[in-house]
Amino acid sequence: MENPTTQALPPTGREELLQRLREAAAASAARGENWPRLLADLLGGVSATWQESAEVCADAAWQARSIGRSALSFLDPPEIARHSDPTTGRALLHLYLNGLRYDFRCRSIEVLFGTLTSSGSLELDCYTQALRAFAPLAQSHSSGYLLMEEVLAQADDHAKTLHVLLHGLWLAHGLSGREEAMLHILGRKAFADRVDPIALFREATALRGLGQYGQALAAIDEAVEHLSPAAVNVHADFVRERSLITAIHEMQHGALDCG
Repeated sequence: MENPTTQALPPTGREELLQRLREAAAASAARGENWPRLLADLLGGVSATWQESAEVCADAAWQARSIGRSALSFLDPPEIARHSDPTTGRALLHLYLNGLRYDFRCRSIEVLFGTLTSSGSLELDCYTQALRAFAPLAQSHSSGYLLMEEVLAQADDHAKTLHVLLHGLWLAHGLSGREEAMLHILGRKAFADRVDPIALFREATALRGLGQYGQALAAIDEAVEHLSPAAVNVHADFVRERSLITAIHEMQHGALDCG
């Protein structure tokens, strides 16, 4: 049952509450504490939905990893599987899976899901299913498409869920239909305002793969405009993408001129 006090909060109040949880997790991680357990307990205490858990856990896992406090250093699968509170257990799973995702540990994700599904210990929400699809997609396995379509049928326009699928496709190499699949997801309402820098970055990658270099260059330049000045590491990825677009375009034009 949901906590009636938190359930009654208006959307803005709920967002402020979740932001306080992010800040508490960040402070705990900075102190070297078991921040994943703290955050999961807090999310359980406010009866977080799977969407709220996804949004908070994805951000917290990324931030903690950037300071050397990955969730993988604090959690283990048996602890997640045996947790009695479903909301807290779901948050622990979101944190652990994002730790694996950010380290590109795709086989570890597959092993974990094999354990979870065989034991039937946890109900898999839409975001968790997206993290499951991430593993085969990132390894360029076409089996990931079936899992992806199942997620898309349930995800509506939940941006964090869509970003997991885009991340997996972005990592894929030589997967047939990869670029078209990315653009299909990016065409959803969640990205219609074109202010999400990571979405624009993924769009640039997809367009480059299709040989649409002018549009790819416009997308990556727009991505840079919307990127936070604090995102230094991400900015370096954007610069590399822009360099790839221009280098391949110039190389192909040079080859045509020589021909």
